[in-house]
Amino acid sequence: MLYLWTASLNGWRMHNWIVGVDWRLPWIAVAAFIAGALNAVAGGGSFLSFPALLAVGIGPIQANATNTVALWPGQLMSIAGYWNEVRKYPRLAVLMGIAGLVGGSVGAVVLLNTPATTFMRLVPWLLLIAALIFAFSGPVTRRLQRRALVRSHHDAQPRGYWPLIMMTAVVCFYIGYFGAGAGFLIISLLSLFGFDDLNKMNAMKVVSTTMANGVACLLFIFSGKVEWRYCLAAMLTCAAGGYWSSRAAQKLNPKLLRAAVVVIGFAMAGFFFWKSY
Repeated sequence: MLYLWTASLNGWRMHNWIVGVDWRLPWIAVAAFIAGALNAVAGGGSFLSFPALLAVGIGPIQANATNTVALWPGQLMSIAGYWNEVRKYPRLAVLMGIAGLVGGSVGAVVLLNTPATTFMRLVPWLLLIAALIFAFSGPVTRRLQRRALVRSHHDAQPRGYWPLIMMTAVVCFYIGYFGAGAGFLIISLLSLFGFDDLNKMNAMKVVSTTMANGVACLLFIFSGKVEWRYCLAAMLTCAAGGYWSSRAAQKLNPKLLRAAVVVIGFAMAGFFFWKSY
């Protein structure tokens, strides 16, 4: 009798240990690793990391906040890669940073005051918009590169900083609210205002998007919307994925990766349309 009771007790403890293991952490870690690898080579990692957070039962606003905080350190490090370009244009960099701070903070505040059910119904539309942006980013970027080559001997002068800054703040509002695919919007905006140097454009993009996401991260953290268990796991594995991908980039085909990201984006949008409507 004592033996049976002891065996039952041990079985109960084993059951509780198995149930107590958070199976969601490995899922988030794998998704974030792949997202980091995609971001380093082709972009669009949020198409995996954000739905993965939703899939484990996190609320939509908490998932968006957690995803933003988890991916931000990688964005911050990208400023170092463009630091020489940033230093060449300090006034423009400061103005783009201010636009990012203003737009990102307003977008994050609006997100935090959006009802979860409303945001969840917006998710498929946001994913669809981001997928469309990403799908058109490749052809448009190639067109910008050809335009830069044609006009390399005739430096185009920007049409004016303040209209650009105001429109950048509008794009950064979207970054603070959701953000996927917004980097391409910044590049396109700079091109419309007469910028042709892609290094300069990428540097200004990095400054504005990093500032927008940075202030959004602070607001999300202080609002208590970040699920830290998953955020820290995603942060570490996303960085590892980015490092691995940067080392293996020469063996990967960026065009195939971008095509895969577009397919994933539309598939995720379709899934959430089916789930939400």
